[in-house]
Amino acid sequence: MIDHSTIQRILDAADVTEVISDFITLRRRGVNMLGLCPFHNEKTPSFTVSPAKGIYKCFGCGKGGNAVNFIMDHENLTYPEALKWLARKYNIDVVEEEETEEQKLIKDERESLMIVSAFAQKFFTRTLWEENDGRTIGLSYFRERGFRDDILKKFELGYAPDGKTPFTEAAQKQGYKMEFLEKTGLTIKRDDWLRDRFAGRVMFPIHNLAGRIIAFGGRLLKEDPKAAKYLNSPESEIYHKSKVLYGIFQARRDIARTEKCYLVEGYTDVLSMHQAGIENVVASSGTALTSEQIRLIRRFTPNITIIYDGDAAGIKASLRGIDLVLEEGMNVKVLLLPEGEDPDSFARKKGASGFQAFIDENETDFIRFKTNLLLKSAEKDPIAKAKLITDVIRSVAVIPDTITRSVYIKECSKLLDVNEDILYTEIRKQKHKQNDDFRNKENRKQQDRVFKEPETSKPAEEVEAKPTELLIEEMEYLRFLLKHCNSVLYEEEGENPNEFNLVKVGQYMIEEVENDDLVPENELFRQIFYEVKANLMNESFDSWKHFIYHSVAGVSKLATDLLSEKHIESKRWTKAGAYTEKEEDILDQLIPRIINEFKLRKVKLLLDETAQAVILAYEEKKDNLMNEALAKIHNLKQVEKSLADKLGNRTII
Repeated sequence: MIDHSTIQRILDAADVTEVISDFITLRRRGVNMLGLCPFHNEKTPSFTVSPAKGIYKCFGCGKGGNAVNFIMDHENLTYPEALKWLARKYNIDVVEEEETEEQKLIKDERESLMIVSAFAQKFFTRTLWEENDGRTIGLSYFRERGFRDDILKKFELGYAPDGKTPFTEAAQKQGYKMEFLEKTGLTIKRDDWLRDRFAGRVMFPIHNLAGRIIAFGGRLLKEDPKAAKYLNSPESEIYHKSKVLYGIFQARRDIARTEKCYLVEGYTDVLSMHQAGIENVVASSGTALTSEQIRLIRRFTPNITIIYDGDAAGIKASLRGIDLVLEEGMNVKVLLLPEGEDPDSFARKKGASGFQAFIDENETDFIRFKTNLLLKSAEKDPIAKAKLITDVIRSVAVIPDTITRSVYIKECSKLLDVNEDILYTEIRKQKHKQNDDFRNKENRKQQDRVFKEPETSKPAEEVEAKPTELLIEEMEYLRFLLKHCNSVLYEEEGENPNEFNLVKVGQYMIEEVENDDLVPENELFRQIFYEVKANLMNESFDSWKHFIYHSVAGVSKLATDLLSEKHIESKRWTKAGAYTEKEEDILDQLIPRIINEFKLRKVKLLLDETAQAVILAYEEKKDNLMNEALAKIHNLKQVEKSLADKLGNRTII
């Protein structure tokens, strides 16, 4: 358990903009910040952060909350774990009771894998710097490659000792379970046979965006024709290689600052460029580029330069995958290094200024690069040139922005010496083909769902049933209760002459609903309602802060949804001199109306329930119950008419 004062220190320190900026790039839009949502794939930003309110809200997928909620959702952590994450970020000491055996057992699998991976990184790093084999083999290798100690420590590199199971034995002595050593891939187990996966390799820990270790890459130092030179962790609950980029944690801030990302192939390419002072660089680690990796970069910048060091044949083989980058709406450039060079060797040779100057002078637009590359092999062959045109146009066709696409078509027309109209015709063909392919794919998915559906599936009504949600009137009631709780609604005369009492919004709204016994049964509503009531006499009670940082996730999310206002006053009205009244200026008119609308909806619901009671009593021939229900309907109708008159609505009795 984390004590209350520590929790308060964490919440006070956690700046929602600062926390979220570790994971996506935010740009100012008026008083708020805007970015691409990290929880769903979007190309137009709908993720809004309000620094003043301390919350975020995505109007695309509905996710919202405070800094703690964001870390919980993004890193899949519990509330206490998210608080500890923030405490580490802001260097706040967390003192808590020692975990019981039961608490240790209920840690979820994902967190257990993270903990085992963190232990492994510390073990490998300590071995590199402190053990004889680590220094003489691992550290010597890195120093021979020219890497400085600060770079080795920045990326938390290490060395896995050679032998059958030195790491596994050390982990088990520390109490780490074989189940999680296997699932992370750190240990290989076959019946009674055990083996350290990375024995005798220098280790490259792979971090997620939050800086936690999720996997490893290991390079073999001795010659062994039967073993792979580079070996990666297998896929696990915490590591999916298609969604990860090596170095993204160390590069994310510089990518956002420079508004550009360099993409290279290997671990040492990233290290060398960092050592040369170019830090906005990540590596695909030898895997074909995926949509998930591209979207990860796009969180921080739409601009990417891909650095190639391979021969022409290797580059041609990878070009098709890069169409994915264009499809995601990224601005793509390509840099081809001199023959025999890779980013690692070139960065060491040129240094920061030389490498950067070479990039600036030689990086070229992807389409121009692709066209020039393919033209060399198709110059004197008309059929090959026709295939080239189709290939280039296929890349242009996936670009989502029509203006960008038209600019590329004009460029291709000049480069390929082909009329623009012909290229536009080919583009239309490609777009039709893409649409057909998409429809066919969706149809196959639908057929698969039909064929796989079990015969004992639940009825449609049961599948579509949803839990009761708050009514619009209930949401509006809570919004005003939280937003204006401590605002003065009106003055009333006191017991003594010239004495006046201030009636606040919270007190008035609570009493009006409670006196009529209209507090809804909804759990979230009741929790907020009664917590506000309990704090009415507390002068320091900040209703928004209290509920936005609530430990119950549902309460926190609801408070965030209530506070998030998508529609703001148009600047055109302000410029034209129009006057729009603010809520706080007309609370004396708004609050009674909000309460009456709330009551009217509750009365209508009670009328529906009572009408059902009449029918049931009639069917069961219980005249006394039926008469009671009819009398209740009569009274409710009178209340309904009274409320409708106050609101200016017509009601038919």
